[in-house]
Amino acid sequence: MEPGDAARLGRGRAARALPPRLLLLPLLPLLLGRGLRAAASASSSGAAAEDSSAMEELATEKEAEESHRQDSVSLLTFILLLTLTILTIWLFKHRRVRFLHETGLAMIYGLIVGVILRYGTPATGGHDKSVSCTQEDRAFSTLLVNVSGKFFEYTLKGEIGPGKINSVEQNDILRKVTFDPEVFFNILLPPIIFHAGYSLKKRHFFRNLGSILAYAFLGTAVSCFIIGNLMYGVVKLMKVVGQLSDKFYYTDCLFFGAIISATDPVTVLAIFNELHADVDLYALLFGESVLNDAVAIVLSSSIVAYQPAGLNTHAFDAAAFFKSVGIFLGIFSGSFTMGAVTGVVTALVTKFTKLHCFPLLETALFFLMSWSTFLLAEACGFTGVVAVLFCGITQAHYTYNNLSVESRSRTKQLFEVLHFLAENFIFSYMGLALFTFQKHVFSPVFIIGAFVAIFLGRAAHIYPLSFFLNLGRRHKIGWNFQHMMMFSGLRGAMAFALAIRDTASYARQMMFTTTLLIVFFTVWIIGGGTTPMLSWLNIRVGVDPDQDPPPNNDSFQVLQGDGPDSARGNRTKQESAWLFRLWYSFDHNYLKPILTHTGPPLTTTLPAWCGLLARCLTSPQVYDNQEPLREEDSDFILTEGDLTLTYGDSTVTANGSSGSHTASTSLEGSRRTKSSSEEVLDRALGMGDQPVSSRGTRLVFPLEDNA
Repeated sequence: MEPGDAARLGRGRAARALPPRLLLLPLLPLLLGRGLRAAASASSSGAAAEDSSAMEELATEKEAEESHRQDSVSLLTFILLLTLTILTIWLFKHRRVRFLHETGLAMIYGLIVGVILRYGTPATGGHDKSVSCTQEDRAFSTLLVNVSGKFFEYTLKGEIGPGKINSVEQNDILRKVTFDPEVFFNILLPPIIFHAGYSLKKRHFFRNLGSILAYAFLGTAVSCFIIGNLMYGVVKLMKVVGQLSDKFYYTDCLFFGAIISATDPVTVLAIFNELHADVDLYALLFGESVLNDAVAIVLSSSIVAYQPAGLNTHAFDAAAFFKSVGIFLGIFSGSFTMGAVTGVVTALVTKFTKLHCFPLLETALFFLMSWSTFLLAEACGFTGVVAVLFCGITQAHYTYNNLSVESRSRTKQLFEVLHFLAENFIFSYMGLALFTFQKHVFSPVFIIGAFVAIFLGRAAHIYPLSFFLNLGRRHKIGWNFQHMMMFSGLRGAMAFALAIRDTASYARQMMFTTTLLIVFFTVWIIGGGTTPMLSWLNIRVGVDPDQDPPPNNDSFQVLQGDGPDSARGNRTKQESAWLFRLWYSFDHNYLKPILTHTGPPLTTTLPAWCGLLARCLTSPQVYDNQEPLREEDSDFILTEGDLTLTYGDSTVTANGSSGSHTASTSLEGSRRTKSSSEEVLDRALGMGDQPVSSRGTRLVFPLEDNA
């Protein structure tokens, strides 16, 4: 062993002999340095993480602020569109311009803004790389994605075709102005449909009730199947010539026939109202458009519910067909019942409470009950459009009589304003959607075929039905009326809302694009040609809405205690549809007294053993008022007693009995002042060319045969 080795060994032995604590002393600086560096590193990494988190929160806040700003810009765009539309409407009315209606004007402004947004604004957003989920066999409505330990929620927007992945819209503004279709159904459609029922001129509506029901139900079904079958032939032709790039089934064609059968002659009716066109023609068109919207939406739901058994889900199956018919009847009747019941409940609440002392609360309750009808029907699986329509009719017939004077005015004006704004908003959005909607499928063959099919379907709808209806009508639907109804088959808000509700498949996207173009054409071209068509067809204008049209028979006499007001009431009662005459007695004697403050006391109409119930349900106002309260437009409801109508060789009373030429009536109308009667008589003399002679209590209207 070398001396150096011994020395090193000694030092090693001495070191091994030292206590462990002493051995760590030389390592303390090294350990402390490493610890300090580790602590500093941990502190710096923690600070970096905090800074990163703060940056992410700041970026999130900025994105939320930017999204809020874009939402404000999109809503401001539509508000400015409506404002510009209103100002231009005033200018048109001031200049008496009738070739373009406000809805067509709103569509033009929407088109202009759509072009600006599409081609004048730069792309402000982008898409990251796509993530493949090949293990899943279906799409999820909500998806949670784990990104570096943080979970993000994504919602389903819809399917994108393989050829359109790179052309997905990257402009955030255009995405913002593309509304969810449910906005149209749950927010914009209810006030439009409710206003149609609430503002219904019931006198002329019920006088033509049978014809309106025939056009709305039978005519819409005929139009749907004719258009559907013709379009199926067009689809087969497209397949032969190679212009069909995806599946298009027969049920899709029927669905298109259902949604495009919903007419919306808003332009024509507005011109009719402004020119005071023939009231019966107005009632036929308005009544058909109101009811066939409801029929079209239920019919489209029934077609969607058509599910044949077996592998081929698009083949004809008798059991599935009758099931769809049952679904149609069930949905329509259930929706009708729900709307009527809601109106009855509102009438009872307003009758048996003192809400009329607080008009604001009364109006608010009326508004909420009416709107909730739509949502309640949709939540129960029925159709809100049908429910809210018949709710509006029921509210106008019963609840309106229980409201205070302030609430009557408020509810009329409130729903009129909401209807105006919602309808013009939808038409503005139509113009905007032509350039901002991302899933358009333009097919010239399909579009041309749709126009031809709609024309033929409307013709098969109007002319054959009018022929059969004229067999039982006293006042025939003339050829000029039929041509005008054929011409007035415009498409509008309901067809658009039904088409945009589902645009997931290739067939539905093609239907939506075609429906949009059809609405444009009918509103602009047909709506603009309404006034010349009225002149060409020799349809009378400048007619007093309270004036009855001349009959087509020889002569007409009214034996009455007073002037033309009572005469008008007699004719209205006699010439109302037979269905209404059956309903009138029950409604007047029982429902009106139960639900309103009008009508005869129930103690006089119910059996004696129901005396306690009759006294509880009869309003004290019925006993206090010598003359029952009447609605402004309810001339078809006559509460003064039986009326007598002398027509031809027989005398017919209001309840349908006949007798001799002479009869007497006891009417409260005889209490009216002489000046009021003379004013009505002067108006009748001014509006017609036929001489009218007044002899005491008898009015004789010699009328020519208008066959």
